[in-house]
Amino acid sequence: MSTVDQYGVFGHPVQHSLSPFIHAMFARETGQELAYRPYEVTAQQFPERVAEFFAQGGKGLNITLPHKIAAVEVAHELTARAAHAAAVNTLAAKGDGILGDNTDGAGLVRDLCDNLGLVITRRRLLILGAGGATRGILAPLLGLEPALVMVANRTPERAEALAAAFADLGATQGVAFEFIGEQPFDLIINATSASLSGEMPPLPDGALGPQTVCYDLAYGRNATAFVRWAKERGCARALQGLGMLVEQAAESFRLWRGVRPATTRVMDALRERAGGAYA
Repeated sequence: MSTVDQYGVFGHPVQHSLSPFIHAMFARETGQELAYRPYEVTAQQFPERVAEFFAQGGKGLNITLPHKIAAVEVAHELTARAAHAAAVNTLAAKGDGILGDNTDGAGLVRDLCDNLGLVITRRRLLILGAGGATRGILAPLLGLEPALVMVANRTPERAEALAAAFADLGATQGVAFEFIGEQPFDLIINATSASLSGEMPPLPDGALGPQTVCYDLAYGRNATAFVRWAKERGCARALQGLGMLVEQAAESFRLWRGVRPATTRVMDALRERAGGAYA
């Protein structure tokens, strides 16, 4: 590889990724010289391509769908938060090995608390979906001591197992969508991918009230199905996950380069680039 430190994002598909734009801005903002590019990598290719990237001198990778669970296996060492999540979204060269981290939860918490000014402590939270995305955010959210984190999923056994795995960190409950109930939540987080294809989990209208903030981990140029659903029902705020994307990227950058970039300019640039679609 080139003498410039090499970074990138592995995913399938990956051409839509905003990560190259984000990390290029971070590099300019912090005066770092590096190269960052997207790599289209299938599930079958993933272990070999990761090994090849680091063997050739690569310094770090972001890992996106569908590889976050597989990335646990290619790492030689895991951070505590990656081990707890059993999912990895950041790989870093460390000595002769590869360190696996998960910055998703830290990125989400920073966006919710610092950027959006939300209070999570003693609030009722509902997370839709029981996959790798939910695993990555549960521990940091529970660290803020909410009154309850309910995980709802089409397959209730997955939701129950996930809630049980994190029950030592706070009040958790796993249910099927039909057992969410009619008491409104303070924060509803969509961690399913259905929203991008225009689908919505079967949520009871009573789960959302005028004080409810709705946050979709997904983002697109137009409002996702979940954001549209939430706005139509008169929630307090309905937001896409662009802030989380930028904040988790900043946390990855800090792991790789030892400096955490400011995120405001990147957020402004992305909003301008999208013509306000992410506002």
